Amino acid sequence: MSKHASPTLPAPVLWTRGDMDRFFETLRKEGYQPVGPTLRDGAIVYDTLSSTRDLPVGWGDEQEPGAYRLRKRGDEALFGYVVGPQSWKQYLFPPRRKLWSADRAAGGLEFKPSAEAPPKYAFIGVRGCELHALQVQDKAFLEGPYADPYYRAVREGSLVVAVNCGTSAATCFCASMGTGPKVERGFDLALTELLDGGQRFVVEAGSARGAKFVDELSPQAAAPEDLAEAARVVERTAATLRRKVEPGGLRELLARNLEHPRWDEVASRCQTCANCTLVCPTCFCSTVEDVSDLTGEHAERWRRWDSCFTFDHSYLHGGAVRASAMSRYRQWLTHKFGTWHDQFGVSGCVGCGRCISWCPVGIDVTEELAAIRANDLGKDGEHAHP
Repeated sequence: MSKHASPTLPAPVLWTRGDMDRFFETLRKEGYQPVGPTLRDGAIVYDTLSSTRDLPVGWGDEQEPGAYRLRKRGDEALFGYVVGPQSWKQYLFPPRRKLWSADRAAGGLEFKPSAEAPPKYAFIGVRGCELHALQVQDKAFLEGPYADPYYRAVREGSLVVAVNCGTSAATCFCASMGTGPKVERGFDLALTELLDGGQRFVVEAGSARGAKFVDELSPQAAAPEDLAEAARVVERTAATLRRKVEPGGLRELLARNLEHPRWDEVASRCQTCANCTLVCPTCFCSTVEDVSDLTGEHAERWRRWDSCFTFDHSYLHGGAVRASAMSRYRQWLTHKFGTWHDQFGVSGCVGCGRCISWCPVGIDVTEELAAIRANDLGKDGEHAHP
């Protein structure tokens, strides 16, 4: 989705933490609601922010398959974490939202669409993988003949403040998916936090909307050595990535391995809890529920998140199409890395690693894909790679 790009954007500038606080003040004056990372319930989650004090100052995280915990960094970094259990989709595609209500009136029913006005958000701290996830969800909610009006209103009204990653988790594989650790496009402002010799932020405007804030704050121009250090921050982060996926031919690989024995093996561990789909920044499955009061005078229709791992999600008249854990996991993985290309022309995975960290049994999608590739069943069902 276009973010109002301009051919005459200002050169990168340098902000201090004080400038960041001034930025928060300016956002509120402009009518934005800043939302971004903060500490709550033993994790870094997204919530409303008032200043840099609300950010996870000096906190990082450690992630492994099925494991997540916070750790003190020993510095005052504002963005020294990776990604937590939440994604930005909760603001554009809320977990639960009322679509309409109806009241009994003389002569029938009076229907009222949801009059909910979406907030004007400023998303603070959007990583490269998450930025790509927003662009992937744009394809699901904005393209085609039936665009989602609520999603469109939030997306068009939001200010996206991205952050280049200065650290990685053991579960990240963004480089394999071409989504990070550097942000490339689709942002209004992009920050790189520098901690060598004092905390400061290299700020790049990516749109006319973002350039307006740069101009208003009258900051210091970024020196060549600051730009060089910002580039090194991303390079060092990329060098620490441990997990990877070989993306070439994934769609075809999965299509010819629908009867692979690995599906049964992973299903023996999968609890079909749906954690992977709920933390995924691109999954968009939903269902609708109709409810009424006890008198039958008032009724409402709500949309809520659903998952292809739930039994009812594939229910058709007569029964569930995917009754087994194996069929549900296979559907999720082959859609995410394969048939998503058929629907939207891109991968449904951005390499954020959330599904690995927040799987209670530590199922690792990179491991599952590698196992299928290493023992590829040919079209005739024979092992192409013994």
